[in-house]
Amino acid sequence: MNKQFTTLLEMKNIQKDFFGNQVLTDINLTLGEGEVIGLVGENGAGKSTLMRILFGADMIRETGGYGGEIILNGKAVTFSSPFEAIEAGIGMVHQEFSLIPGFTTTENILLNREPTRKNVISEVFGDRMDTLKRSEMDERAANAIEMMGVGIDRKMIISDMPVGHKQFTEIARELSKEQLKILILDEPTAVLTEKEAEALLESIRGMAQRGISIIFITHRLQEILAVCDRVVVMRDGYIVNESASSDTNVQEITKWMVGRDVNTSGSGSAGIRDHSAAKTILSIEKLWVDMPGETVRNVNLEVKEGEILGIGGLAGQGKLGIPNGIMGLYQAGGKVTFDGQDIPLNNPRRCLDSSFAFVSEDRRGVGLLLDETLEWNIAFPAMQIQNRFLKNYLGGLIKWRDEKAIQEITDKYIQELAIKCTSSKQKARELSGGNQQKVCLAKAFALNPRLLFVSEPTRGIDVGAKALVLESLKKFNRESGVTIVMVSSELEELRQSCDRIAIVSGGKIAGILPASSSVEDLGALMLSQVI
Repeated sequence: MNKQFTTLLEMKNIQKDFFGNQVLTDINLTLGEGEVIGLVGENGAGKSTLMRILFGADMIRETGGYGGEIILNGKAVTFSSPFEAIEAGIGMVHQEFSLIPGFTTTENILLNREPTRKNVISEVFGDRMDTLKRSEMDERAANAIEMMGVGIDRKMIISDMPVGHKQFTEIARELSKEQLKILILDEPTAVLTEKEAEALLESIRGMAQRGISIIFITHRLQEILAVCDRVVVMRDGYIVNESASSDTNVQEITKWMVGRDVNTSGSGSAGIRDHSAAKTILSIEKLWVDMPGETVRNVNLEVKEGEILGIGGLAGQGKLGIPNGIMGLYQAGGKVTFDGQDIPLNNPRRCLDSSFAFVSEDRRGVGLLLDETLEWNIAFPAMQIQNRFLKNYLGGLIKWRDEKAIQEITDKYIQELAIKCTSSKQKARELSGGNQQKVCLAKAFALNPRLLFVSEPTRGIDVGAKALVLESLKKFNRESGVTIVMVSSELEELRQSCDRIAIVSGGKIAGILPASSSVEDLGALMLSQVI
């Protein structure tokens, strides 16, 4: 029997357009006290925009506001800023992090809400000179972290954190607010390991039992079914279906999301190729990487020219550290050879000059110029590194942007990757998370690299777009002959896309198997040297 909830929130006839592009049309949504609803839809369906309206986000006001009405606890409300929404008991954990890099976990959790005490100086010069109650801050931060059931270091500086721990810090900040009534979670598990995600789902159940209402946005539909009372499906700015989670399944939700049947089981390892006779294009010897949250201590690996090599493994065992270390984003040691030439470590520019490209798992922190156009994002690296998309004047003394070529390459990838945008002139910040990920891929493709590292390429991308992105990588590999090293937390994704799969465990390569190998065999390697 479905639970009954007292209505806490109503959003009535909500409408919103961006720059003439209608993104929300006549949305009606309710939320009960202590209810958990799953809000799902493809990238660009309008989920995040709807939640930004509820949270009073600045970008909504700055782009002309919205139509419709929000009723909270039976009273009509209008939030002109997130601070007003927070005061009313609404918290939001965004896809993009809003943490201060130089502050600790505790300082970020209690930012602008720090407990203070008076002292002699503050009595004279005012409250700004009050002393922080550090022990109380630690205690409150510890309580919020404990509510999630996941251990993170309260004293760690945010800039030193792995991306998963940053996500937990964001969530803990909301849980530390005593007035919290509604918590919006926008793709909170996209950067979490399976174990971390399970802990968060358990935390969501506990919050609901304490009367906190939750709106949970995720592309992991099994998580929706596992934790939510109700599923609300959006498509193209409309709500197309609402169902009790107990009355539906992944296949039905997927069909509502995309408007068609989608095979979510994967097609196995069809199309894998044998590159054993090909030359070794990349050789990695005794690689170690100092990356927080990752263990890379002695990686030895050979990559064959023209193959797609997958790298899998449990979280923290080293798979993310390998490309980040080789590309110079974190301190590394060992030996890397590409096509017979030594590649110096800790030198990102030399990697790019050697025809490497890298799509990072941290698309917003590493991958994008958020306040620039799609044209600038896609073309700029090739302009800077390869002098492409430039016109020469006065015998090359003056170089100027080739605007036509830049627009043509951007439009090409907008079409090929089905990037939802108003035009090539739209800013990257204005796109949904999944479409931002596609821009990162387009930027790498535009470099025409000989070797492409791509880390978590479908993270935060909906079920309908996943197949398109993976197929684009395979097409790029087949047609351009580029060698691809693909890191993913999803074994099935690697089995569908790669020729071989290397499993990292305990900071080293535990084994390499054909992509046709069983999940059980690959899983056994994952656990073989876990530390």
